Amino acid sequence: MCDFIWPNFYIVGAVKSGTTSLYAYLKQHPQIFLPEMKEPHYFSQVKPAREQDHLIQRVSSLREYQHLYRRSEHFSCVGDASPSYLWCPEAAERIYQVRPDARIIVILRDPVQRAYAQYLMDHNEGVINLPFLQALKKDWSRPDKGWGISQLYLELGQYSGQIARYQQRFGTQNVLVCLLEDLHKKPAQTLLEITRFLGIDAQAVHSMDLKSVHNAYRLPRGNWARRLASHPLSRRIGEQFFPRRWGDYIWRHFFLMESPKPPMDSEARQFLQAFYEPELQQLEQLLGRPLPELRKSWMKDPHWESGNSPTVKTTPQP
Repeated sequence: MCDFIWPNFYIVGAVKSGTTSLYAYLKQHPQIFLPEMKEPHYFSQVKPAREQDHLIQRVSSLREYQHLYRRSEHFSCVGDASPSYLWCPEAAERIYQVRPDARIIVILRDPVQRAYAQYLMDHNEGVINLPFLQALKKDWSRPDKGWGISQLYLELGQYSGQIARYQQRFGTQNVLVCLLEDLHKKPAQTLLEITRFLGIDAQAVHSMDLKSVHNAYRLPRGNWARRLASHPLSRRIGEQFFPRRWGDYIWRHFFLMESPKPPMDSEARQFLQAFYEPELQQLEQLLGRPLPELRKSWMKDPHWESGNSPTVKTTPQP
């Protein structure tokens, strides 16, 4: 299709860092088109392992990808929100080849909290049965890596190199880095910054619903719910007979229940803090600003001294 309009902005991640909320908010803007399928993963061309194939919806062919955007021609901004793009080494170049003028939006979270949130999601869906620290170490040491192959718990929080890849390809001025902490505490201000970055009407932000909670933590109602979630047949039936938004609603309201998030194991927390501290220092140098918002979990550590980063001489090996 020679007249196909490629998306001109991309929400590229990170995983469990607010991409669902950002997608839901921006979808309300009258000048923005985002497809009903939030995460097509087209530019990362993911190839999951058989045991995770049913867990990852994606679009692999150009024809399928174009179909997602068949009603986008009258919108100023056309977007794709796929968190795999931040991690995938090839995604930035693939996007650049079709849309060198694209705007890139990155949203980040404390990498320790991010890894734990991903682990809880995987555990609730029956993907992982190991304790957190054991799951981290086992995943890190796997020889086979990839989206939908391993969980990439540690790799997905190595932000500096991933962001640098987009800055080098698209230019620093075309890469906007947002923080989940800001999206939670001051959503209107964060969205005003994004609309200015995209060059669209900022006033529309004031009519958006910014109070709804998206993707909040819930606990399975029992092991039967975890087994159902992890079974390929139940996933296939859900996708075949229910639109994705209905399936998500049914899953969250009938198979999950509201519950406080379980506390993180202190040994796992300290391990992750030591692993990520050098990474966050590199990120601060790259972005030219301090990032205390990405060290929220450090504040819960008794070894933390207010206003200072813990001294870490070496990155621990899992």
